Amino acid sequence: MRKSLFSLSLLASLSLTSCSTVLNNLPGVYTLEIQQGNIVDQNMINQLRPNMDKRQVLYIMGSPMLVDYFHKNRWDYVYSVKPSGEEAVEKKAFLVFKTKDGTDRLVGMYGDFKPSNLPVVKPTEEQTVDLPKREVEHTLWEMITGLFGFDGSDTTNTEPKKEPKTQVDLPL
Repeated sequence: MRKSLFSLSLLASLSLTSCSTVLNNLPGVYTLEIQQGNIVDQNMINQLRPNMDKRQVLYIMGSPMLVDYFHKNRWDYVYSVKPSGEEAVEKKAFLVFKTKDGTDRLVGMYGDFKPSNLPVVKPTEEQTVDLPKREVEHTLWEMITGLFGFDGSDTTNTEPKKEPKTQVDLPL
C-alpha cells in the first residue's frame, strides 16, 4: 500500500512538471518576455562623461538597481531579459563615484558595456507640424448660449456709457 502510494505521488509530480516544460515549447503557445532591472543600452553609456555629478548620471541612466551600503560610491545597474523559450541574457554596468569639492563625481565604470570616445549625437524624434488657421464664426460658448436664446449681448443694462473725462490745461 505504501509503495503504491509513493509510486502514485511520484508519477503525479513528474507528470505535472513535464506538462509545464512541454507546454512552454509547444508552437502557438504564448509566453511572456520577462524583463527585470533597469534597461541599459549602449547609447546611455555613450552619453556618460568623466566628472559628471550624480544628478546628471541619474538623468541619463535612471535610478540604480542597487546602492550597496558597503560601497556607497558605486551604483549597480543590472538588466536581465528572458525572451520566451530562450536563455536569460544579463547585462551589468557598475558606475564608480569619488567625492571632489564636496560633490560626488563619476570617475569610472566597468561591466558589460564600454564607453565610446566619439561625441554623442542623439537624433531628435520630434516633428513640427504646421496647422492651417481655423476660421470660426462663433466660439463654443456663443453657440451654447445661442441655443438658449442668449445672443451674447446684454440688453438689461440701458445706461449710456460714460466717456472718460480728460483734463485740459488752459494758459493763464
